[in-house]
Amino acid sequence: MQTTTLSFQTLHVHGALFTNVLRARHETFIVQNKWRLPEVDGMEFDQYDTPMSRWIAVHEYGQVLAGIRLTPTTARCGIYSYMIRDAQLGLLDSIPADLLHDTAPVGEHIWEASRVFVSGAVPADKRTAVQASLMHEMVRTARTEGASQLIGLCPRGWMRWMRRLGYHTEHVGPCLDIGGSLNQAILMRLNSTLH
Repeated sequence: MQTTTLSFQTLHVHGALFTNVLRARHETFIVQNKWRLPEVDGMEFDQYDTPMSRWIAVHEYGQVLAGIRLTPTTARCGIYSYMIRDAQLGLLDSIPADLLHDTAPVGEHIWEASRVFVSGAVPADKRTAVQASLMHEMVRTARTEGASQLIGLCPRGWMRWMRRLGYHTEHVGPCLDIGGSLNQAILMRLNSTLH
């Protein structure tokens, strides 16, 4: 099992890994979760998949087991910035605008984690290792990019799971039903751990 961080600068080094991430996202979010998202040629993508973002893939023998996208909260592309902020501003009709208790943060030290998934094909006895690998690489990449905090809209149980891995997280928004699952915005402070 390998974990790789992709950027537009390094896509050429990793062959089909980036398109495989988008195909795995399609399988997870469009096929399994039945979300209505942009798609083409079996790949899911949106306006946040730009050169400003980074993509993390846990993969083995060409199969993507898990993934996540990191985007700086300072990102701008046309009218869009980052998903949580744009939802709060009412630009995304699929995510409630009241997802945060306070105004969405913008700062070079804060990045957003989005499109988090673990493939349904990952066997139960391997899921914990895959999730841990994904989260550790997410933190490593965010720190490398200069982030000291990550914000994300995650399934409600993820905060407890992140704490078990030793990361300090807190809820920063109400619990919301999004697409039939309970989600909540969390903030992770990367410079402090529970260990």
